[in-house]
Amino acid sequence: MSISIAPLLVHTDDVPAAARAAIRDALSAPSDGRQHLLETAARILRDEAALDCADARELVGLPAGGC
Repeated sequence: MSISIAPLLVHTDDVPAAARAAIRDALSAPSDGRQHLLETAARILRDEAALDCADARELVGLPAGGC
């Protein structure tokens, strides 16, 4: 079982606003649309917060993969 801290990231001012919005949308989206939104959030974290892709994916609760 994977644990996601995505719900906490929504309330963290250090997280870029666009990533927070994507995470917020993912948390309220139906399960079939959630992964796309979390992948978007991971890419934003990679690009705007200078995180490694693997770290960004892990933060939002996604398995290892590419951004």
